[in-house]
Amino acid sequence: MAKRRIAVIGTGHRAEMFIRAVTGDHAGTTELVALADVNQARMDVHNGWLAKPVPTYKNLATMLAEQQVDELIVTSVDSTHAGHIVTALEAGCDVITEKPMTVDAASSERILDAVERTGRRVQVAFNYRFNPVHEVVRTLLAAGEIGEIGSVHFEWLLDVRHGADYFRRWHRDKANSGGLLVHKSGHHFDLVNWWLGAAPAEVYASGRLFFYGDQGRGRGLADDRFALDLTTDPRLDALYVEPSKEDGYRRDQNVFAPGVSIEDDLAVLVRYDTGATMSYHLTAYAPWEGYRLMVNGSRGRLELEVVESDHVSPSAAGQVKQGASPESGSVTLTIRPFWKPPYAVELQPVDRAGHGGADKRMTAVLLGGETDPMHRSATARDGALALLTGLAANESLRTGRPVHVKEKS
Repeated sequence: MAKRRIAVIGTGHRAEMFIRAVTGDHAGTTELVALADVNQARMDVHNGWLAKPVPTYKNLATMLAEQQVDELIVTSVDSTHAGHIVTALEAGCDVITEKPMTVDAASSERILDAVERTGRRVQVAFNYRFNPVHEVVRTLLAAGEIGEIGSVHFEWLLDVRHGADYFRRWHRDKANSGGLLVHKSGHHFDLVNWWLGAAPAEVYASGRLFFYGDQGRGRGLADDRFALDLTTDPRLDALYVEPSKEDGYRRDQNVFAPGVSIEDDLAVLVRYDTGATMSYHLTAYAPWEGYRLMVNGSRGRLELEVVESDHVSPSAAGQVKQGASPESGSVTLTIRPFWKPPYAVELQPVDRAGHGGADKRMTAVLLGGETDPMHRSATARDGALALLTGLAANESLRTGRPVHVKEKS
């Protein structure tokens, strides 16, 4: 059987995980045939890490035609996703795209239209679906362990090491990323859609830029601890320091400098088409990192608490978070039935690598053809549903009013 010909567009740090999966774990069934990016130096760095360098391109259409690509992996800036996805679909390729699928409603419709028109496939890399703990939550809820779901409370905390990093990079400009409600919270909104088997119907949001930016309350809180030195990480140094001379992109901007147009403290209320509701909060400047999920049902309550780091060490704020923080890690999942004592759900030991082991499990399905009875592989429609919540929340931030969501038919 011929190997599936894979190309990657967008050769920043996230691309490395996919390239490693194609050329390593799944080399028996996939072959990396080309790289595309606007920055030649960055592509050259990735080629230098490969045992067998591949051709590089600055023009996507030319690459797809010359290399006879079967599937394109999109790991570029979020606002560029739609153009790359549609170009690949129209060239007869399937697509794997990093989340979010895109950053606005019009682009989402373009993608859905292209999928329908071409008959090709888009898979969105929502790796949180592949976290074993999240799979257990899905199984319990689907089995009716707490009955019919009435409401969800979901709180996500990014510590001042991880959270700050979104205010250094291109994500700080909402035109590039859609803001954290699209780029980051899209993960969480997708999880709730998947867990509940539901779609958002109405969204209200409130939020602001509180801690970061040139007027941020975090200014003066040992600002030097937020300074990032890319040269302390050889791979980030290679990808971003020298290549920045080609395109001027800075990976290590000051989180308290002007130019931040995204929020860092966000509250969202969602009503789903099932009648269930969710209260959601994202804080991007917490002293610890993790999340709490509470699901209330007709037969009881599910409670999940995940601590990824219980504090940020004094010298660590400016360090880039790669995977889980080293300080600590704990997961507790509890079911509280009516009229009975609560009980803890037994879980596997926490995997500290690659988003709780999710990255490797995800690429095994997306690239390796591993069976997926839990439907963890997200389609273009799933990507659009996650976007609907974030985009509606952004619109609510702008208008101060609830937004009624209508899924594209």
